[in-house]
Amino acid sequence: MKLAAFFLLAALSANAQSDSLHLLVADGAKPVLISKQFKFTEGPAPDRKGNIYFTDQPNNSIWKYDTKGRLSLFSDKSGRANGLYVDKKGNILACADADNELWSFSPKGVHTVLMDNFEGKKLNGPNDLWVHPNGDIYFTDPYYQRNYWTRQKPEIDAMRVYRLPKGASAPVIVADDIVKPNGIVGTPDGKYLYVADIGGDKIYRYEISGDGKLANRILFTNKGGDGITLDERGNLYLCGNGVFIYNPQGQQIGHIDVPEKWTANACFGGRKRNILFLTASTAVYTVEMKVKGAE
Repeated sequence: MKLAAFFLLAALSANAQSDSLHLLVADGAKPVLISKQFKFTEGPAPDRKGNIYFTDQPNNSIWKYDTKGRLSLFSDKSGRANGLYVDKKGNILACADADNELWSFSPKGVHTVLMDNFEGKKLNGPNDLWVHPNGDIYFTDPYYQRNYWTRQKPEIDAMRVYRLPKGASAPVIVADDIVKPNGIVGTPDGKYLYVADIGGDKIYRYEISGDGKLANRILFTNKGGDGITLDERGNLYLCGNGVFIYNPQGQQIGHIDVPEKWTANACFGGRKRNILFLTASTAVYTVEMKVKGAE
């Protein structure tokens, strides 16, 4: 009886997820392949018009996917950019992994270095970032050994979450209680920050206090992964083996299958902000949605 009850609950859960996914994904929509010409795609981020920028890190480039569905090369000297974020002025902020810095690209592609060290030491490798409404930058700093680095070990032992205050050049630690932070996203009101712990297989949610510090960490869900993003309803999208979708209470309500070995990251873009854009290994995909992105 216990085994039968288990399978019944599993079936009910699967049906509930299917029903919830139907409310999120456009009727009949599946991931549509846009291009498969890259080496490893990452860091998608929309601008205010809905154009999407993303990286091909091994090829040291940033690409643009515009609202008309056209692909174009934005920069072929990206600093080995990983995660991206487009600020209110249209600057593309980048986790420049070549020398473990944060860069800012003007809309014309000219870059400046925002930050290049922590207390005189080279960071592990800024991975993903999110900008608070007040302009502060929150970013994750895991360590992934790159074949283009000369160093073979980190200068900083801990893998942390940092904040770069607006206009500052020195980051401050805001979280050192995560095994290996990766994806990061905050709520549009600037009250909460989600961090994916790919090393601890968890997602945590923090409150952002008025002074920019993080407090009151809670376990959001017992599953970690790569990039994360939010929709307008507060649902969280976790990338990895496809895309897992969680409601604001941390319960899984759906999964989008992606025909690639790994889906690294996602964002919402397009004119109506209802196009889920996926960076998945050597490819990029889009999925038409019934919901819009949070930002």
